Formats: sequence, structure tokens, C-alpha cells
Amino acid sequence: LSGLDPAQPYFQDTPIEVRLDKSDAEFVDVIHTDSAPTIPYLGFGMSTAIGHLDFYPNGGQQMPGCGKNPVSQIVDLDGIWEGTRDFVACNHLRSYKYYSDSIIYPDGFLGYSCASYDVFDTDTCFPCPQEGCPNMGHFADKFKGKIKTDFLKLYLNTGEAKDFALWRYKVTVTLSGKSKVKGYANIALYGSSGNTRQHQIVKGTLRPDNTYTSFIDAEVNIGTVTKVKFLWNNNQLNPTFPKLGAATITVESGENG
Repeated sequence: LSGLDPAQPYFQDTPIEVRLDKSDAEFVDVIHTDSAPTIPYLGFGMSTAIGHLDFYPNGGQQMPGCGKNPVSQIVDLDGIWEGTRDFVACNHLRSYKYYSDSIIYPDGFLGYSCASYDVFDTDTCFPCPQEGCPNMGHFADKFKGKIKTDFLKLYLNTGEAKDFALWRYKVTVTLSGKSKVKGYANIALYGSSGNTRQHQIVKGTLRPDNTYTSFIDAEVNIGTVTKVKFLWNNNQLNPTFPKLGAATITVESGENG
């Protein structure tokens, strides 16, 4: 059974007889997309972990792309009817959109086992453990025989619009140069299966010999890394024309480390 943002009003914290529960089937996976409290946020979805696998994309409360202004959302690419529904219950309806996208991307939507969404952005939950990470959506049941705990809370990020699947990489950059500069550094990844756009690794004071780490949720599974493009930019006009480079860049795939 796959629960697509099971309802919160009248169901949260009720006995298992009246709501979805992992005792309802041999395998129950749940996607939580609108689990903010009903009052004052009008969250329609349940926040409690109730399945064998509980996925909380983007933290499970506010989905990217749902904060668009009402007019652009109603006059949506999918038509006025779809856009109007999205305006009223965008976060809630993301669950079925992620599910349908997961059918097209069997290797996408990897959920990382984590204590919370805040911890998800640290090294604690990266990369996937030896047994791998479950896929949110249609292929979640591939993980059926590997569940060792009562409840498994899983976190991941998605895109703002279709296609929603993203692939997570950890990028570590050690800078080289002679003097510190204010600005930002970007990285683009090139691989055997595709290339990413530029992703910002660090913003602020860039110091030579310092190491900076960032997670990239890439819009493509790049496969084997073939090339990394490093670009930096300084915020203000500098008459000394400072030079900055990357001494080393390490790329780690979340899927296989």
C-alpha cells in the first residue's frame, strides 16, 4: 500500500483501526508532502510516521514551487483546472505527482534515513548505507526485505516542477590563491550520463587553502564523473585582479559513496 499524503484532519493520532497503518498490508510506504499543522498552516497531510517507510520530501511540509503567485499557478502549464487545484492544495497534491514521476525514474527519489530534515543537510545521513537507500514512490517495495527498524523516516529534496527527481552529490573544494576575496564559487558536474547546471558551493569570504563542502541536488544522474567545472566571481571591482583556483575538488555520489 502506498499512502499519498494521508489526511491529517480527523485522522492524526487516532487509533490504527480508523487510519492508514503499517499493519494494513505486508508493505506500507508513505509520502508526506503537506504535514504542517492544520492550524494555522492548513496542512492537509499527516506528519506521523505510520508505514514501514515514511518519506518526507523537502522536509514534508512546504514543497518547492508551491509558493508561486496565484495567477501563475492557476494559469498553469497543465491547464486552468489543474492550476486551480494546485493553488488550493499544492503541497497536498505534490504526493501523487512525485509518485507518477517516480515511475519514469526508477533510480531517482532516493530517501536518506535521518533523524530530521535539519540533520539531512549534514554528513550524518550521507551517503547511502551499505544496503542502499529506498526509492520514494513506485519502486519503494524494492527495499522490502532490508528494513531493520520499526519506523524508517527518509528525507530527500525534489525539483520545483516536473521533472521532480534530483540526485544528491557531496562536493568538497579546497581553494588556492594568494589572498582572500569576497564573492562566490560555483561548480558544474559533467558525467557519462549527463551534465548539471552550475551550483553554488560557497558565498562570502573565499580564503585560499580553506576547504568548503556543499551538497548538490542535481537535476540529472551524471553517472561516472568525467569533468568538473569550477567558476568563481568576486562581488566588487578589485583593481588588483585577484586570482583564485581550486587545488582539489572531491565529488561523492549519495547513491554509492
